[in-house]
Amino acid sequence: MLFIYNFFVLIVSQIIKVVALFSPKVKLFVDGRKDVFGLLADKIGPSDTSIWFHAASLGEFEQGLPVMEQLKAQYPQHKIVVTFFSPSGYEVRKNNSVADVTVYLPLDTQFNAQRFIKSINPEMVFFIKYEYWPNYLNELRKLEVKTYLISGIFRADQAFFKWYGGFYRNALKTFDYFFVQNESSKVLLQKLGFNNVKISGDTRFDRVVSILERDTSLVFMEQFKNHQLTVVIGSSWPKDEGYLLNYINQYKGAAKFIFAPHNIKQEQIAQLKSSITKKTILFSEKENHHLPDFQVMIIDTIGILTKVYSYADVAYVGGGFGTAGLHNILEPATFGTPTVIGPNYTNFSEAVALVHLGGCLSVANQEELNEAFDLLLQNEDERYEKGHICATFIQMNKGATDIILNHLKNS
Repeated sequence: MLFIYNFFVLIVSQIIKVVALFSPKVKLFVDGRKDVFGLLADKIGPSDTSIWFHAASLGEFEQGLPVMEQLKAQYPQHKIVVTFFSPSGYEVRKNNSVADVTVYLPLDTQFNAQRFIKSINPEMVFFIKYEYWPNYLNELRKLEVKTYLISGIFRADQAFFKWYGGFYRNALKTFDYFFVQNESSKVLLQKLGFNNVKISGDTRFDRVVSILERDTSLVFMEQFKNHQLTVVIGSSWPKDEGYLLNYINQYKGAAKFIFAPHNIKQEQIAQLKSSITKKTILFSEKENHHLPDFQVMIIDTIGILTKVYSYADVAYVGGGFGTAGLHNILEPATFGTPTVIGPNYTNFSEAVALVHLGGCLSVANQEELNEAFDLLLQNEDERYEKGHICATFIQMNKGATDIILNHLKNS
């Protein structure tokens, strides 16, 4: 089976080189991996020891960040290595302050795995949430490197739990310990004979709680908000925006609206702006304008959405009307902000919980979206109650990082 897998990886590696000629995102994927080993050689010496964290994309990086920060403080002599699989994670966080070196993970071939692990000489390795690369895991097991899964999620429909999943089940034997988010993940692993499992919860809660300790002020937001009710629409996709634009364009109240689209390509931003009938300004155009005069702002940059959420009286988090996946609802929730999402959220446990508790409203069509926003914008008591549910939910679920670190300390 490993031979077939390696042959498949080889074929894919050649196909993506062709696709990269036509896709800017795939080009980043390919080009970003060309000098990985050169970057490692510049940053990590032969006598260095590292702690390696692998994140599929941006969300997993944020999820692992509390553990990274704590271990960086506890092991100051170790180099922190962070790898990404996806350009959408690497391009945003390649200059993060916690890692000594941040690179793309080379494709999962036996040669790459051996060379990469030898280059970084890891003492501990952490895979965040998911991504199980057989050649890397096999090499770590051969070398007896301590390997952990943090904030793991397992579902019965994954290959590990199917009759044909022996190859993938074998890869799981590399992990010294699984820190999972919920009871169902623990039960599934135990059915496979893995008892080295602990329910730690989700480290993302610790990440968002820490936001409350930082300065989230933005001068332009103070000016734009101008003491009015403000709706922040985070990580929106065109399917979300169609419904939202219908509501905003007919809204007669005094509320302000902020779009922070998932995709900030110039042509898509221009199309979004042209579809809004209210006075609208881009973040990139804000200088030398009187911001209180505008009703809508479009954030055409990255990296400030968390701070923007701190000004929201109501939030909408995108992705729930499509198939790409719901974006992070924990960031607005930590500020005690009632949140609206689309109908496709059942694979996201935090969204399921908040909808059940009543802090988050899921809408499936234009009528339901209109009703949800009318309720939250017109009823202060509803905003307060649902926001309080969100903030309490975050506080009640923090602590995963401490569980993980205490286990590492005592093991």
